[in-house]
Formats: sequence, structure tokens, C-alpha cells
Amino acid sequence: MIDIDTTRYRVTPDAFAGLAEISPEPTLDLEKGALKTANKALNKEIERQQELMWAEQKHRLLVVLQAIDTGGKDGTIRNVFDGVNPLGVKVASFKKPSAEEMRRDYLWRVHQHVPADGEITIFNRSHYEDVLVVKVHGYADPPTIEKRYDHINAFEKLLVDEGTTVIKIFLHISKDEQRQRLQDRLDEPDKNWKFSSADLEERKHWDAYQAVFNEMLQRTSTPWAPWYVIPANQKKFRNLVLSQILVETLRNFDMQWPSAEPGLKKIKIPK
Repeated sequence: MIDIDTTRYRVTPDAFAGLAEISPEPTLDLEKGALKTANKALNKEIERQQELMWAEQKHRLLVVLQAIDTGGKDGTIRNVFDGVNPLGVKVASFKKPSAEEMRRDYLWRVHQHVPADGEITIFNRSHYEDVLVVKVHGYADPPTIEKRYDHINAFEKLLVDEGTTVIKIFLHISKDEQRQRLQDRLDEPDKNWKFSSADLEERKHWDAYQAVFNEMLQRTSTPWAPWYVIPANQKKFRNLVLSQILVETLRNFDMQWPSAEPGLKKIKIPK
């Protein structure tokens, strides 16, 4: 097992100097073979811990994933949660609100997807879109966005107070890496379906997005729902760090298999 100090990726508001001061490259120089072996071992541990969590039905875990376009949210979910029991793991994606959702408060569509006892839920984008995209494009005025930071912190505190553990992951890539990933979507036929011309329009707002990401991380990394900024230019290293954070979180639940029904040793299954 590769020893990673995951606390180095955790955002402490007083010490956070902004994404420009954080390298999106791996913080450890690891060979591909070592990364593959470590990720495989962590994936097995996540699988085992998640099965235990589903059986015990006592804990709830919410994992929030945010990133700029091409940041790797889908790939992270696919690789880190490979092999888990789909009965106890759910993914909720939040894109442009529907007409039905727009008729209600902006947290309504989010709250109904939070995990129940025994479940892990991954938010692929999240309620944070309502302080990110809306600010970059001017869909909400500054006083409204200012209130939303307080709303979001209170919402997450409610979840934690009611028994949900919340960890929030920001996948940090460089502008050059985004350019390469967009180009790959054009050059590789089996990735063409991922490309949208809207991605090029959003790329024009790179600096504005970096600014709102910084504000989001500064304003909403709390003791009860911390943000982690993971260097994500290298996908296997990205997976390694998130997997380690998940394993540490799940182990801290100190879970036990439910007690068996009395008298099982005396039972013989009839032919």
C-alpha cells in the first residue's frame, strides 16, 4: 500500500491560497505498475467496506464531485467505484434544471437524492452549480449568490447532523490538460459523442471559473463537510488519492457485520 497523507489535499480556508498555487500534477513520483497495484488494492477495500456498510445499514456517505469540463468526474466514478454492489451505491447527476425544478427552491432537486442508511451517493456535479455557473454567466445577482453560500453550508450541516458523512472532491486540472482532453474527443471516433461545441464556449470563461472555484472552496470547506483538491492531470494518481480518502472515511465508521440469527450452526439444508 502506498502511504499518502490525504490531509495535504484538504482545504483549510485560512490557509487556502487559491488553485493557481496548487499543481494539478501528481504530488508523488510513482511508476505505472505501482499505481495500478495500489489502485487495485484500494478498490478491493472500497468494495469490501461498501458491502459491510450496506449490510450494517447504519451509515450514510455523500461524495460530491466538482470539476471544470473534462475534469474527469465520469472516469473517476467509473474507476474508483468499480466492483461495488450497485444496490448500495447511487450516482446523481445535476445538469440544467428542468422546468419542474425551476418552480421550486434550488436545493429541492438535490435533497431528494441524498443517501439513505447504508448507501453511498455520488453527486456528479451538485448544488454547487448554483454558485458557479450562475455566477459566471450572470444568471443570479451577487446578493442571491451570497445567500446561497450560507444556504449550502446550512444544508450540509443538516445532513451531517442527521447522520450523513459528507466529503467533497474538486478535481483540479490545468488549462493545457483540458485542451488536450477536448482534442482527444475530436481525434478519437469513440469519444466523439462526448464532444460538444458548448465546451469550447465554456472554455472561454476559464479564468472566471477559476475565480468562482476559489471562492467556493474558500467559503464552503467546513469542518463538517470539507473540500479536497485532488491533482487530476494524471488519472491513475487522481483515482489513487480519492480511493485513499474513501477508504479512510469508511474505516472510520468502525463497522461490524450484523449479528447472525441464533442457532444457525444447527441448521442443515434439506436435500
